Amino acid sequence: SLVTIRDRDGANALAGFGSAKGSNEEAYLFQKLVRTGFGTNNVDHCTRLCHASSVAALLEGVGSAAVTATFNECKNSDVIIVIGANPTENHPVAATFFKQAAKRGAKLIVMDPRGQTQGIARYASHVLQFKPGRDVALLNAMLHTIVEEGMVDVQYVQAMTEGFEAMKERVKKFSPEAMEPVCGIPAATIREVARLYARSERSLIFWGMGISQHTHGTDNARCLIALALVTGQIGRPGTGLHPLRGQNNVQGASDAGLIPMFFPDYKSVEDATIRSVYDEFWGTQLPPKRGLTVVEIMHAIKDGVIKGMYVMGENPAMSDPDVQHAREALAHLEHLVVQDIFLTETAWHADVVLPSSAHAEKWGTFTNTNRQVQIARPVLDPPGEARQDWKLIQSLARGVGLKWNYTDVSEVFGEMAQMMPSLNNITWSRLLAEDAVTYPCDAPDKPGNEIIFATSFPTRSGRAKIVPADLLPPHEVPDDEYPLVLTTGRLLEHWHTGSMTRRASNLDALEPEAIAGLNPREMDKRGIPPGGYVRVVTRRGEVVLKARADRDVAEGMVFIPFAFAEAPANMLTNPQLDPMGKIPEFKVCAARIEKLERTREAAE
Repeated sequence: SLVTIRDRDGANALAGFGSAKGSNEEAYLFQKLVRTGFGTNNVDHCTRLCHASSVAALLEGVGSAAVTATFNECKNSDVIIVIGANPTENHPVAATFFKQAAKRGAKLIVMDPRGQTQGIARYASHVLQFKPGRDVALLNAMLHTIVEEGMVDVQYVQAMTEGFEAMKERVKKFSPEAMEPVCGIPAATIREVARLYARSERSLIFWGMGISQHTHGTDNARCLIALALVTGQIGRPGTGLHPLRGQNNVQGASDAGLIPMFFPDYKSVEDATIRSVYDEFWGTQLPPKRGLTVVEIMHAIKDGVIKGMYVMGENPAMSDPDVQHAREALAHLEHLVVQDIFLTETAWHADVVLPSSAHAEKWGTFTNTNRQVQIARPVLDPPGEARQDWKLIQSLARGVGLKWNYTDVSEVFGEMAQMMPSLNNITWSRLLAEDAVTYPCDAPDKPGNEIIFATSFPTRSGRAKIVPADLLPPHEVPDDEYPLVLTTGRLLEHWHTGSMTRRASNLDALEPEAIAGLNPREMDKRGIPPGGYVRVVTRRGEVVLKARADRDVAEGMVFIPFAFAEAPANMLTNPQLDPMGKIPEFKVCAARIEKLERTREAAE
């Protein structure tokens, strides 16, 4: 059992993966259990695989990991940049705000290695289909233009930021003319877009995992933060920075401390003063060192360091990079407890499976990408022997020796609110009355603030930090053996690893099998018919799937969605990490394609 491993091998022989699909209260209790019951900071969740580098850059730059403006602010924007995101398929609610803004007359600028001609790009005034992994080249060229052409908001920079001179020096070598062959965008287009963004009264930047899922993902986000800061496009209506979160509670789970280096509200676990407050509040002595992240935990299992794990609502057997390595690690564990609503690929490796409750079956709060804390009410009873997740966590906590006695989920929210300044003036009773409240909130009777950082930043100096970024290539680039670039992502019909949506018959009927998206010209060149089978191979593995003609995919690229267990894209992806955000490089790796003359079944 987990207790046996803890007592025999020490606290750091255990780890926990929580869930961004669960509630804030579940996330809070989960990380509290791992820290106080297991005695380790080895606790993480899927934000490590989606926006960890964005969080790292935002905390470094502006002192907060939250969005500075909600997507409602599109109605006030003159220019909207959407970069590294496919909102029509991955963020369809946010996409409606972008489309409405464009119809109103706002300039919508789409930047992505995938063209998205069938999606959001149809509403764009500019589409910059740059080369994969060359984000810094493009963004630094925009910064160069803004500095060179005198479009810096000097007053704002002097009053509200630090680090400008270092950035100014760094971008001197990144002229649009020099970067044109690097990023594949004409210098004149780069200059035009930079002018539009800097000179408009109100500009807003949104970005997705195309920015974050790189070994240089933190640098990508640093460039976007710098763009906003040097032009003063932050802290006012219609301006700001917004990383588009994917799962329904990525923001809330991160806020609640479901990450290895932070307590709730991003307080460092390695700060002795902060830790002493939690020692007293939780009634135990907490571990002083940051824990391991998702990918690092898998390596530690293979190395024999971590021997037991508790997984709630996560599916690392599908979501981790290099899933073959992850599955071998899960099979190597001495004891694995999985808590989920379905028998996922991960649950098949478990020694114990705890049947939990789905979103519609529970009370709890969820914090969306707009910083809106929303209350959820049950409309169904859990089936069979399934139980509320927070009750399962509490039972496990009692089993490892903790004397927890929560009688209602509202008590958990009340405890969170005591330790999380972000929840100031937001109470359970207020949520019951109003359904949703945006944080930060200045008073119990005032609405929350959709715009933040109008007068200062939550950094030690009160100023935002401009951090220069240099151009680094992807960890793996095409060569003679692997001449193509593989990129991965989601489909509109299938969510994440498909553990829920592939069980929905209507959705699965729309997208029933794994596909590889290829440019029609690439398919013609290789003699691959639409619907023909291909084998996609990287240095880590191979999968067989159907080819689909997709004009949005550039020549020299292949796109594979990662929701299909029968052809897992993450069997192929590169597990190399961003050094600061510890996020894998899902968006770029070298690959080759082999045309198959036989059907998939015969090929296998």
